[in-house]
Parts: sequence; structure tokens; C-alpha cells
Amino acid sequence: MSETLTLDGLAVPLRALRLLTVDFSHLPAADIHVSPIFPNRLELSFHSGLPDFEVWREALDIAPDEVVYREQSDGQARVLKASADFAGDALELTGYSDVRVPDPVGGAA
Repeated sequence: MSETLTLDGLAVPLRALRLLTVDFSHLPAADIHVSPIFPNRLELSFHSGLPDFEVWREALDIAPDEVVYREQSDGQARVLKASADFAGDALELTGYSDVRVPDPVGGAA
């Protein structure tokens, strides 16, 4: 049986979160995830479209060509992912957006 991780074991991502709060308090809020499964990773997720993801990507100086694009839910949702090192931690950004399906020509379905 493995040893139980204590809260101190999450000090690296929690420190990174504290620094992000100080340095980037003006940026849009994200869903924040810290897990004992990945104790050296901080995840920020944006579910209200991709502009908030892009603001954070630019603020963290992540190059556009480092962003991974994919679709999920049978092509109904776009997902952007990017990673960076921040304060000794792996920082992962994820942005979600609906894929807008254009109306059929002439309104026919």
C-alpha cells in the first residue's frame, strides 16, 4: 500500500497558484485543479469559450505553435491545451468551446 500524500506534498502547485494570483490577478478566473495523483501539476481550465484561454496563454508566454487542438463530443466541442513550466511546476491550460455549426443554406435541414 502506498503512503498517503499530505497537503505539504502539494506545496509546489499551491505555491504556483499563489504566485499566479499575485502576478496575474487581473486575468479571468479559471477552474483550478490540484490533485495528489499528479502532485507537481496545476491545471487551469476555461469553459466559457477560448478568449480566456488565449489571454492566459499570452500572459504565460506560451507560443501559439505549442497549443494542441482537438475536438470531442463527436466534433461538437473544441479543446485547446497548452503546458508551461511555472514556479517549478507543470502548469496545464485547457480551453473549451462549442463548435458553431452553420445553418443549412436556405434553412433546410
